[in-house]
Amino acid sequence: MIRTVESEQVSAPVLAAYSYCEAVTGQQARNFAYGIRLLPTPKRRAMSALYALSRRVDDIGDGELPGEAKVARLEDTRSLLARVREGAVEEDDTDPVAVALAHASRAFPIPLGGLDELIDGVQMDVRGETYETWDDLKVYCRCVAGAIGRLSLGVFGTEPGARGAERASEYADTLGLALQLTNILRDVREDAHGGRTYLPADDLAKFGCSAGFGGPTPPEGSDFAGLVHFEVRRARALFAEGYRLLPMLDRRSGACVAAMAGIYRRLLDRIERDPEAVLRGRVSLPGREKAYVAVRGLSGLDTRHVSRRTVRRRA
Repeated sequence: MIRTVESEQVSAPVLAAYSYCEAVTGQQARNFAYGIRLLPTPKRRAMSALYALSRRVDDIGDGELPGEAKVARLEDTRSLLARVREGAVEEDDTDPVAVALAHASRAFPIPLGGLDELIDGVQMDVRGETYETWDDLKVYCRCVAGAIGRLSLGVFGTEPGARGAERASEYADTLGLALQLTNILRDVREDAHGGRTYLPADDLAKFGCSAGFGGPTPPEGSDFAGLVHFEVRRARALFAEGYRLLPMLDRRSGACVAAMAGIYRRLLDRIERDPEAVLRGRVSLPGREKAYVAVRGLSGLDTRHVSRRTVRRRA
């Protein structure tokens, strides 16, 4: 169970640090920011601190620095995490992300090792790793997304007496995989332009797509739609498993998760209907559709649906 921070007096330097992290989140992660609006203030601030540090790590990996310089900066970030763990970050530290994360990690049982896993995953990007099979890709996805699910669960906590709560971390991890695979499908052309291929080589070969995705049309003679539909089915199975987390969360945390996951599930629907859209540009949702997903999350519809399905499985 998490410690309550609703009534805690937060100092001015810490509030300023959180404000910085919330600004980063609002500017850089619209889908994520949309979801965490549904959280009470202490949890929203903690999630913004996690995002800001994660964004820093991602930006190092995606930046223009030479590989050796990226590795050095990633290790600097790992050292910062060690300072946070050791309680060595003071409120007047010049790094607002460190200040906010240090406060959040005292307020909530956040498994900070997940951020080390994120750094491990970004180092895979720096090395230019590719993935032969889905099992290989899962290792990467667990580092860069499953770990974020587990970190977030540290902020959300589970409801006292929630059935199956011992598997909450597993479901949070799986939901992270579902979101990451959706990201990979959405960004397939953008990643190709950056010299990265994430989809498993086995799958690309099976559907005649080994030539890659450098243009607005699929490789000649390929079954690109078949590849996309195959990966969509895989992502849907991950969503179905990961959604079993929802009944274990309090109403507002469940609404946050349902909103973020719901946005990505709707992106998946759009990609399934028009697979080649991901080669023409970035697929996204309009604001009104995101608002509907948020209202649906707050209503508890997804949580009740998952609860009924779980009961039927046990019957």
